[in-house]
Amino acid sequence: MSIVRESDLIGIGKKYQIETEAGDNMVVVIHDDGRRELYRSEDDDSETHCVMTLSDEESRQVAGIIGGLSYKPKALETMEVALDDLRIEWYKVGASSDGVHKSIGELGVRQRTGASIIAAIQEDETIINPGPEFIISEGTTLVVAGKKTNIKLLKEILI
Repeated sequence: MSIVRESDLIGIGKKYQIETEAGDNMVVVIHDDGRRELYRSEDDDSETHCVMTLSDEESRQVAGIIGGLSYKPKALETMEVALDDLRIEWYKVGASSDGVHKSIGELGVRQRTGASIIAAIQEDETIINPGPEFIISEGTTLVVAGKKTNIKLLKEILI
């Protein structure tokens, strides 16, 4: 498990020092203006070196990529993430699904299940937080969030 240390940088923002399971050391500085700076320290050098600077929008894109919203390795297709009662699961819509060619609103996803579709991945496109007008098509991978029972209800209306 990685170790994360957080500290305030008065007049600048926040600093996060991260030591990974692999032994890598990284520092992320989040500036009050939204910029992020990534630093890495070499094993033999206590000094950190700036690797890149990202805007707020770029940071969110990279977070989505790292978090698996745009590509999910085949080995993790049935992966789920649990944070207390909140679960995040990936669900690939099959051709025989009752949800194919219907919109999120038409299915009443949130009202009927209590779960939320937080992303939809179609071929090379990722739609973050698709609205009620989003039409679900065959082969779409839905990233859904909710309690275990809510996600089960969502899968039932999609089957």
